[in-house]
Amino acid sequence: MMTSHGKLRREKGSLAEYESQMKDLRAQLTDQIKILDSQVEVKQQQLSDLSEFLRRRGDIEAEYARALDKLTERFTHKTKKKEQWGQSVCQVWSVLLTQTRLESREHAALGDTCCNTLTQRLTHSTEDTHRLHKRSKEVGIQMQDELLKVTTELQTALKTYNQYHTDCLIAEGKLKEAERLEERHTGKSAELGPGQSGGQRRSSVKKMERLMEKRHGRVQETQLKCTKARNDYLLNLAAANAAMNKYYLQDVSTLIDCCDLGFHLSVERMMRCYLASRWRIQKTEETGLKQLEAAVTSLDQGGDRDALLQQHDAAFCLPFRFNYHPHEGDQVCEVSAESQVRYELETRFQQLQSRLAAVTLETEEISKTLKATLTALLDSMCDSDCNPSPDVPSSLSHEPPGGSAAPKLTLAKRRANQQETETYYFTKVKEFLTSSSLTSKLQAKHDLLQDAIQKAEAVDSDPSRMQCARSVRVRKSRPVSQFCHTLFTTDMLSYIQSSGQQIPVVVESCIRFINLHGLHHEGIFRVPGSQREVNLIRDAFERGEDPLSDSECDLDSVAGVLKLYFRGLEPPLFPYDSYSQLLECVQIEGDTEKAAQIKAIVSTFPRPLLIVMRYLFAFLNHVSQYSDENMMQPYNLAVCFGPSLLRGMDSDDAVARQPQVNDLIKTMILQHDVIFPGQSELPGPVYEKHMTLEQEYCEPITEEGDGETEHLPSEDEWEAVAMFDYVARSPAELSFKQGELLILHSKASSDWWRGEVGGVKGLIPHKYISVLEGSERGKREEGGGGGGGGSTGNLTAEDPQTENTTRMRVNSDSASLPGRQRASEGSPSRKPPTSPATRHLPVSHERRHTLDTVRQGGFRPTDRPPFGQGDRTTVDKEMISRQMNSVFKELLSRQPPVQSSTLATPAAPAPSSSSSSSSLPQAAPAAKKVGFGLRGRALFRPVD
Repeated sequence: MMTSHGKLRREKGSLAEYESQMKDLRAQLTDQIKILDSQVEVKQQQLSDLSEFLRRRGDIEAEYARALDKLTERFTHKTKKKEQWGQSVCQVWSVLLTQTRLESREHAALGDTCCNTLTQRLTHSTEDTHRLHKRSKEVGIQMQDELLKVTTELQTALKTYNQYHTDCLIAEGKLKEAERLEERHTGKSAELGPGQSGGQRRSSVKKMERLMEKRHGRVQETQLKCTKARNDYLLNLAAANAAMNKYYLQDVSTLIDCCDLGFHLSVERMMRCYLASRWRIQKTEETGLKQLEAAVTSLDQGGDRDALLQQHDAAFCLPFRFNYHPHEGDQVCEVSAESQVRYELETRFQQLQSRLAAVTLETEEISKTLKATLTALLDSMCDSDCNPSPDVPSSLSHEPPGGSAAPKLTLAKRRANQQETETYYFTKVKEFLTSSSLTSKLQAKHDLLQDAIQKAEAVDSDPSRMQCARSVRVRKSRPVSQFCHTLFTTDMLSYIQSSGQQIPVVVESCIRFINLHGLHHEGIFRVPGSQREVNLIRDAFERGEDPLSDSECDLDSVAGVLKLYFRGLEPPLFPYDSYSQLLECVQIEGDTEKAAQIKAIVSTFPRPLLIVMRYLFAFLNHVSQYSDENMMQPYNLAVCFGPSLLRGMDSDDAVARQPQVNDLIKTMILQHDVIFPGQSELPGPVYEKHMTLEQEYCEPITEEGDGETEHLPSEDEWEAVAMFDYVARSPAELSFKQGELLILHSKASSDWWRGEVGGVKGLIPHKYISVLEGSERGKREEGGGGGGGGSTGNLTAEDPQTENTTRMRVNSDSASLPGRQRASEGSPSRKPPTSPATRHLPVSHERRHTLDTVRQGGFRPTDRPPFGQGDRTTVDKEMISRQMNSVFKELLSRQPPVQSSTLATPAAPAPSSSSSSSSLPQAAPAAKKVGFGLRGRALFRPVD
């Protein structure tokens, strides 16, 4: 019985467990319905949000399309007005506008699709989802009810099974109890033995048999019922489990699919429609971008430049050449290299060659620097930090506010460096354009002068032209001034009033000398001359002489004397009381207003000062006109003359106000014709651009040609001997062997000569050669037979001293030649005579030979009227005699005693320029004589 009770307790526990499972199942099914409902709400919200997004996106796309269209129309209208579609940049611009216009259309179509088509589809999807969910929910509830019904049947079968099984257990227990009673009864019968009655025994046995039979029948009946109940329970259990499996594994998915029926397909179709519109936009953009990329690749700066020039041909075409317009029947239409200007042109040609070589080299260096700077500038412009690459996507920075300070600082530094590079680049562009323009101008002048000189040489080499008489004008010494006035460190007004000279003699003589010989001299007024020569020229002017009238002086020294004169004036050329007023004019912006104000101030100056200023500033303006050759622009001249012309009483602020002074003088140089009155308003000497030797101090010397030409060496050529072997490193250089004879023409730089070796011209290094001295050259001429009975032979025979006479040269590049030595230094020898087949005597050389012949005694006082007779018979002879006496006294005092007797003898020839050599520094005659100046003071004998 205890066992039966335990089984009953277990059966009750299983029933409770079933009850719990059923409760959980009902709750789970209820949650499923709720979840499906919530999913429907999520879907509806998603569709609603997507519909709202597409609607707003459509509005944005439509607005963006309208903005793009408006932008395109605006700039299309502008570009049509400009009419510059021939350039590659304009082509890029056209492609960009076309692509933008197409993009606008596609975005407008996308906006319409989003606002209408897609939104309507989303509305239909929302309605379908709600309806399908409702029906799916009904089906789901029905299936849940069936599942619950199966589980309820299972629970009922379980209860039935438990009940019948309990009955079976009870019947079996009663059967077992009956069997125990039967055993006890059988045992008692055996104990009683035969003494028990048979009937009684049979009655108990039958009773027990009926009980056992009854109990067996009951057990069989309950077992049969229990078996049926168990079978039914097992069947219901299998059915319930199958139903559960099907519901959870199949039916639930089917329910969810029913709820989602058409939802994903609707969303897919809607998004595919959206994607199609977007792909169409992207394809249009890709096509436009490819076209734009092709247009960008075809950008051509040179082509645009040519197109612009062609489009505006009238504005950019080369104007007609300036034609030469002769004045009133002048038949000469080319540069003339006649005998009177031949050497001036040759000297200018040499200076142009030197200047052109320097400027060309400078232009090449500037061009190299310009290319390197352009590369650096373009690299800086294309820097990735300054201009991000399109491959790098731009994203919003999530760094803290101070996190991007370093990149910004770096970018600012790079921008600053780029601006500095731009400034330097444009500086170099300006220098390159200026230098190349200067090269073009110098080359044009060089070629024209070269043609003129070559034509003149061809004319000079014609024997028929050498048969005629040659006339040479010789400049006589200017007489000593009859006034004894202090020129330097004095008051100009007092000097002009006392001497009667409207232009002081030092100013007039220096300006005339520079006008004749130094307008093309590089660095005139900037390169300092020899202080010894400056002092000698100054002392000669102070004695009343004109040392520049009959001697060859260094140009830089003459320019130094002119600056020294104005620097020593006290008061200066510009009065002290006008210092502040003139400097105030510098603050005026306009050049015209500035010049007018300066003119108003200058017009109050004394008339003598105005005449000198007008003369000086016209000369300085003339010098600046040759700045291509002499490198002296108006500002450079202002720097040289400003401190000397304009000074204040207080010297403390001179340095601080020097830039203003320079600017003022520069303006006066440029605007001199506006500032100073003309000759009609202010009578007096006016500067002439093309000066000649003063006629009153020149007389003609005529030499009849005998039909034979004498070949003399050119005076601007020297002999040199190679000290070492040298192999040329470039086509411009010459190769030579040790001991080979070289001919030097001029100095190219401090380390190079221009010369020739074996008839080939080029550059010769200075350190590899030795220039022959004068004594060595003399020996070569004696040994080489350089005589021939000409004037040179007579010169050597009559007076050996005169060959090495010291002469001051007039040569623009004299400072760069080795012969430009002072005092005891030797002078390089000249080139020996060449053969008649290779060189003929030019007219200037013949004239120079004529003058040398006259100087050495070939000319006698009996050959022409004495000095002062003939052309100037009306001049007071006593005054001339007094002036000439003072001249020759000065000459006698400067000559050695051994030559005094020579001067006193009328029949003796005039000595060489020993007077000049005693007071002036020695200088080798490295260049040709310019103009008509003589090389010595003692050319003419005194008139007794």
